[in-house]
Amino acid sequence: MIESALLVGGAGFLGSHVARRLVGRGLHVTVATRRRERAKHLILLPTVDVVEADVFDAAALARLCVGQDAVVNLIGVLKGGNGQPYGDGFARAHVDLAGRVARAAWLAGIPTLAHVSALKAAADAPSGYLRSKAAGETAVRTAFPEATIFRPSVVFGDGDSFLTMFARLLKYAPIVPLASPDARFQPVWVGNVADAVVEALVRPESAGRTFELCGPREYSLRELVEFTGRVTGRRRLVVGLPPALSWAQAAMLEAVGGPMTRDNLRSMSVPNVCETGCALPFELAAAALEDVASSYLARPSR
Repeated sequence: MIESALLVGGAGFLGSHVARRLVGRGLHVTVATRRRERAKHLILLPTVDVVEADVFDAAALARLCVGQDAVVNLIGVLKGGNGQPYGDGFARAHVDLAGRVARAAWLAGIPTLAHVSALKAAADAPSGYLRSKAAGETAVRTAFPEATIFRPSVVFGDGDSFLTMFARLLKYAPIVPLASPDARFQPVWVGNVADAVVEALVRPESAGRTFELCGPREYSLRELVEFTGRVTGRRRLVVGLPPALSWAQAAMLEAVGGPMTRDNLRSMSVPNVCETGCALPFELAAAALEDVASSYLARPSR
């Protein structure tokens, strides 16, 4: 039985949902963040302790691990630069930090570690993002062999940067030129992912296992944009771009700090779907995207 947990990356989208579920189970939760302001939405939760710390510092990380029963690493970045086998940003966040967290947990004698990776992570994947996620898994397994690893597809939910981004785009764009319109996704609700992580912390049988997390249905990127348009009342003409123009658009957006990079486009060349269809462990019931997303995308503020 665990009574406390340290969340690395707990102030983010997924981390906030994990924190709330752990609080609901009566656990004491420590959220490590570089800026306390980022976690202000968690400060008022009764058993949450928000701690400003540099988790890349070994000594600071060791102090955070003292007295914890479990550690959850939720750190992830979508933009990490280019290079082989991956950019410096990916190396720092997905590989170096993953190994540091796992080693610190192991040295502190913490019995349980959950690590959130990404669906289709592989050493020979086409993108630096996915290759770095695979290297991070290796670093975790090397330092903490009994860690539980999760590989979610794209995660959606209130506050996401996926469907909500499309909603904002549709608000201003009469026509949507869409890169890689046929890219495949099997989106999974953030609540399902958070539930799976929390269950893993309290189920000894999850130790050492890797779980893929997917929702009940596959979609093309075009279908997801068109769904967002219907729900928000912003139906737009979606023009699918051929490969050359998709690449040009990604390069342009990358140069100006936009929502897509060339590495993102490479990731989308691999179908982001689970091999076994809808995949959730622990008898969890997968929420349908249409049921959940409609409730938050339809708000006037979107």
